[in-house]
Amino acid sequence: MDQYREHNTGPGEKMTDDAGFKISNDRWSLKAGRRGPLLFQDSHFYRKQSRFSRERIPEKVVHARGFGVYGDFETYKSMKHVTRAHFLQEAGRKTPVFTRFSNFIGSSGSKDTAVDIRGFATKFYTQDGNYDNLALQFPVFILADAMKFMDVTHAAKPNPKTHIPQATVAHDSFWDYVVSNPESAHMVMWLMSMRGRPRSWRMMAGWPINTFRFINDHGKSTFVRFKWIPKLGVHSLLLDEANIIGGVDPDFHRRDIIEAIEKGAYPEYELGVQLIDEEDEHKYDFDVLDDTKLWPEEVIPVETIGKLTLNRLVDNFFAEEEQSSFDPASLVPGINFTNDPVLQGRAFAYRDTDYHRLGTGNINEIPVNKPISETNYNNRDGFSKYRIDVDSVDYHKNTLAGNTPAETPPEEGGYAHYPQQVDGHVTRDRPSESFYDHFSQARLFWNSLSIVEKQDLTDTFNYHLGYVKSKPIRQLNVEMWANVDYEMACTIADNIGVERPKGTNVQVSKSSPAISQANTPHYAATQKVGVLIDNGFNGEEVRNTLDYLHQCGVFIEIVSEKLGTVTGSDGTKVDVHETFKTTYPVLYDSLYVVGGRPDNEAKFTQSMLEFVNEAYKRYKPIGVATTGDNFIHSSQANNLAGVVFTANNPNFGDDFVKAIAKQRFWNRT
Repeated sequence: MDQYREHNTGPGEKMTDDAGFKISNDRWSLKAGRRGPLLFQDSHFYRKQSRFSRERIPEKVVHARGFGVYGDFETYKSMKHVTRAHFLQEAGRKTPVFTRFSNFIGSSGSKDTAVDIRGFATKFYTQDGNYDNLALQFPVFILADAMKFMDVTHAAKPNPKTHIPQATVAHDSFWDYVVSNPESAHMVMWLMSMRGRPRSWRMMAGWPINTFRFINDHGKSTFVRFKWIPKLGVHSLLLDEANIIGGVDPDFHRRDIIEAIEKGAYPEYELGVQLIDEEDEHKYDFDVLDDTKLWPEEVIPVETIGKLTLNRLVDNFFAEEEQSSFDPASLVPGINFTNDPVLQGRAFAYRDTDYHRLGTGNINEIPVNKPISETNYNNRDGFSKYRIDVDSVDYHKNTLAGNTPAETPPEEGGYAHYPQQVDGHVTRDRPSESFYDHFSQARLFWNSLSIVEKQDLTDTFNYHLGYVKSKPIRQLNVEMWANVDYEMACTIADNIGVERPKGTNVQVSKSSPAISQANTPHYAATQKVGVLIDNGFNGEEVRNTLDYLHQCGVFIEIVSEKLGTVTGSDGTKVDVHETFKTTYPVLYDSLYVVGGRPDNEAKFTQSMLEFVNEAYKRYKPIGVATTGDNFIHSSQANNLAGVVFTANNPNFGDDFVKAIAKQRFWNRT
């Protein structure tokens, strides 16, 4: 990418037109007389304004709000026995990547923290060409056939008459779609769960949802699904946190990943694969081609094969992030299609969409999309053509150029589709009867959740269905969700003003521990602690605590009444990053309550109590300095679970860091 980076500023740099001539006046338009009308011959104004008028390209229909970063992928071990993919051939091989995180529903100007389907798309710049791995934060999709792409998108988007609401499924159209298309049940369970509200992209898993094939050097096919596993574990926001943060900091997720990369705490994810031998295609109680079904990890284990590290920010958001293009049909030799009905449709839809959105067929000439491998083809011309093709022959086959560019046989690295047998009648039938089983895995999902997660999911249903104006649609939803869990559906019915359901849940008792976030890793590293402080704090005590938090990789933000510095009783000075006016308690994973002797004690106390109360009611860890005891007290109404006091505690640092790592104290009263 270095050859495409340009600096427009710096010593000696002169302003030019995009054609290269120097500009003498970029401040005033050319006029007929000092107070006269503008002249059409002012070519600099015309070019400047008309070029500015074209700075925006059509917004993505879905996944419009996104952010991309660069990194690399390192293979842990050779996967040569199942795939000939070059980047998976040997342990230690590194491949450059570009990864884009995105939201499905909202516009590019919406909020990061919406309850939404999120994209996790990774472009591998391999020696065999670009490989695009397009994941979501759920292992299942909302539809089983690509025919419904338009329908579910229309249903989830704002009302076409009023163009509201933005970036939410809390409206009639979506829930009408859900009850009318019950194959959506499984993914909607994931969406309404904590998984629909990630704390950070750094703490979000990813699944490409589709079933692909690995092909090895002997032509053997193995079904494969992929999974991205965040090294920090999978963690989430509470529903009210996500809603509030969306208003006070709509850029919360992108700000989070920028901060982490700038501090050298690079986001890391392991790539896992689930493999099914071709001959075992029909041995399970689900169809391996059905994207509304997951492959339970207890049945088909996840094998980790490499690690993705994101370590570099883009230099220009538009040129790199906004113009990035991902296509599930961008595969490399060794990774191939299956008859997965959603994958078959995606293979057409993504590139076709970007031909329209980017306005050109030359998508892969845009630097962020450009392969690192050699490219030779007979494509020519079109909008935004950067490459200068100097050949006089641009067709195949030919004799004038020795029939070049020449084909490459598969045994020499050419891409070839798997020669699967195809038979049967032309039909619109589902691939198998199990495609009609809409509720067994949705029930498995419910069975796998902890008590806290079940309560959270039910509350999230109550919230979203509470916005549905149509009582019949609310009633139909209650009847539908009774198929998943009768008691859950009854609770929802009681909260949204409709009758309890007549039916009951499917008789599935299986569960999958891998689904519950209660079983995810927990670390204090990169958790953000808000330090509430003012002048007069115990300098040595606070200094030691902050130093220890830094050593443990905890992110720290100092919050006080005013910007500048605060001074401790021993002269220790601490720089203030935010004031109580410029930040909010929901933006912190934990608080360190220090206190001090402020100029306006009443105002300071009010702010401190607001922050402490907000953190306490959301189950977050709270550390209390000796000068902060008066801001939180035990009583018969609370048990102070997760509150760690410095007073009479020589192990305060360790205890506080352990509390930060735990992240939520669900037993708090």
